[in-house]
Amino acid sequence: MPTVRAIELGEAPIRRLLFRYAMPAIIAMTASSLYNIADSIFIGHGCGAMALSGLTVAKPFMDICAAFGSLVGVGASTLVAIFLGEKNYESAGRVLGNVIVLNVILSAIVMIAGLVWLDPILIAFGASDATLVYAHEYMEIILWGNILTHIYFGLNNMLRSMGHPKISMYATIVAVGVNIGLDPVFIFTLDMGVRGAALATVLSQAVAVGLQMVVFCNPKEIIHFHRGIWKLDRDITMRSLAIGASPFLMNIAHCFVVIIINNQLRRFGGDMALATYGIINRFTFVFAMIVMGLNQGMQPIVGYNYGAHLYKRMLRAFKLTAVCATIVMGAVFLLSEVAPEWMIRLFTHDEELVAQSVLPMRIVCCTMLIVGFQMVTGNFFTSIGMAGKAIFLSLTRQVLYLIPLTVAMPYMFESDPIMGVWWSLPVSDTLSALTAAVMLFVQMRYFKQHKYYI
Repeated sequence: MPTVRAIELGEAPIRRLLFRYAMPAIIAMTASSLYNIADSIFIGHGCGAMALSGLTVAKPFMDICAAFGSLVGVGASTLVAIFLGEKNYESAGRVLGNVIVLNVILSAIVMIAGLVWLDPILIAFGASDATLVYAHEYMEIILWGNILTHIYFGLNNMLRSMGHPKISMYATIVAVGVNIGLDPVFIFTLDMGVRGAALATVLSQAVAVGLQMVVFCNPKEIIHFHRGIWKLDRDITMRSLAIGASPFLMNIAHCFVVIIINNQLRRFGGDMALATYGIINRFTFVFAMIVMGLNQGMQPIVGYNYGAHLYKRMLRAFKLTAVCATIVMGAVFLLSEVAPEWMIRLFTHDEELVAQSVLPMRIVCCTMLIVGFQMVTGNFFTSIGMAGKAIFLSLTRQVLYLIPLTVAMPYMFESDPIMGVWWSLPVSDTLSALTAAVMLFVQMRYFKQHKYYI
């Protein structure tokens, strides 16, 4: 029998549902963003600008590792929501075993490959002689803990789709609290530098996994650990990977874009430009994670109602989420245009770096008002299982627009080519938002023509 939490997805008012599911996710995702924020702040103030540049170089590699976790976790959690909407509880239960097994396999492969080719990868990602040592020390620890990272994110996605957004939030808050508590101890007291920041991250995720396991070991839960779920199911595996391919490809594409940007920045602006980009990324990342929290709150609502053929409710959830996301990213625009120096000083006390970062922050964030809509639209297609459309939309900003612009636009600013790199980011945001609007319009017209009663 379905739980009350599963049934309410198709019956409770959309605004109340989105608030209930999104707020814990927002808190969790915002707290999760503090992993990178805390590491950046402590490393920037404790190890210097070059260490901060090394962390910027390591970030895309770390994101690639996490992308393999999202390939499994996001797809599986969407599939669980759809199965619950279809009242297919047996299949929903089997998804859990697939999440654990697939995450262990993929994370082990990524860990081994990463450790073997660590330095060549980091050099390709933009590391210089001055920053390679910091990037290497950080990523070596992260890779050893990669299995824990995958399981942590995979189970958190499952908890939200099962109707436990608060438990997911608690797990994240505990992890972040442990991480922030250990950072100054390892970095300053034990003088471990960037290795200490990485070790704090891994240990904090281990604590969170322990908390998650308590829930999934409870036989009273509609989805829990038991015999018969550990054998990989071909249909569930393929459907999970197909749905998860959209955020996976988006993350992979984003990482390769960051690699290209890192190399362009180092070419035209040196290691200090890399540090600037790292600061801007971490500033915007906090707000982007809030939007991702909204998306995670929307996902089970949209997925359940799509599976239950309640299309009006599905559309109302999307519209409300898009409005909220636009407001959130509007705050990024205001802060970056009005008080960029204050935001930058959170990460560094280096006056040269502060002065160099103000104008790039204003440029990169000038189109943030439309970014939230694009993010929500991509997640909407993922939530209803339209993997192909979600993948295409995910790749438009990263591959179709940003890569060519990042390479070409520096030549449009012959006197100061670094400005071309900075301007390529808001131009690609504008083009990708327009693409999302067109795709959404076409999809809504299709629904109406086929009498989906929206």
